Amino acid sequence: MLKEISQNGNESQRAWAFQTLMVSEQFRGQRKILSRLSSIAMASAGEKRRTIYDAKNGSELPGMLIRGEGDPATGDLAADEAYDGSGATYDFYYEIFGRNSIDDRGMRLDSTVHFGVNYDNAFWNGSQMVYGDGDGEIFERFTKAIDVIAHELTHGVTEHEAGLIYWGESGALNESFSDVFGSLVKQRVLNQTVDEADWIIGAGLFTPNVNGVGIRSMKAPGTAYDDPVLGKDPQPAHMKDIYKGFEDNGGVHINSGIPNHAFYLAAMEIGGYGWEKAGKIWYVALKDRLRQRSNFKRSANNTIAIAGELYGVESMEQKAVRHAWQQVGAI
Repeated sequence: MLKEISQNGNESQRAWAFQTLMVSEQFRGQRKILSRLSSIAMASAGEKRRTIYDAKNGSELPGMLIRGEGDPATGDLAADEAYDGSGATYDFYYEIFGRNSIDDRGMRLDSTVHFGVNYDNAFWNGSQMVYGDGDGEIFERFTKAIDVIAHELTHGVTEHEAGLIYWGESGALNESFSDVFGSLVKQRVLNQTVDEADWIIGAGLFTPNVNGVGIRSMKAPGTAYDDPVLGKDPQPAHMKDIYKGFEDNGGVHINSGIPNHAFYLAAMEIGGYGWEKAGKIWYVALKDRLRQRSNFKRSANNTIAIAGELYGVESMEQKAVRHAWQQVGAI
């Protein structure tokens, strides 16, 4: 989307889109190194520990401390949303999967809000969360969507588990696992079953100026937005339409639509709350089965096998997972 803005936006939009792209790539390159170091430096006794900082529209991290664990709300929407969203993500992983924070060793959850000027992104840099305020013309503040918060924190989980390389199909899986668990965190906070969920990633991030409902749709990849500035949502839902170019790190944000849709289909066929069975299958795959260069077919085979192990060979759950991957053409 940022590339589209840098080409189709007005002069000011092109300028901040280009700047956001440059800064985001810089931090993405640091993520793996910082992730390893921070798991050692920020380990705790396993208690939830959130710390919120304010960059005051600068770029120095972490910024000024404005809220710690257990402190009352600040009245700053971004700060309080970052606090609540990181807490909901911690609770999800701990209460559903018994996971002790991002690294499963009690890593504390640090966040910086008000990063940069018109910064249109949120990201996990390997040691903390960073949130921009958006530009106000296309994007709202990035703390507004709890699934985006959980998405970015899940990149940390992936780095500490499967370590999926951020390129091609493995990179698309990296993005997809973040969407899966981001969506499930939102669904749990809202107490929604799979039938009640919207399966939109980033609903509410766009201003009313944008023709779109969110940044991605797991239910219908390729339909989240169609806008003169942002362009049309490029995500495919089936392997026959997979992007084979080199942009977007070999299509990591584009092709994630395929495994995203597979999870949606599996969760819908299984029914109930998405985190109870479908989410558990995907979590076991991420934690115990997938490796750095895993592709869609390996992910499919592993989740099918795990469903059989957890719920029985040829169980309803295993059939649902198999049907899902067949419907997206991965097996």
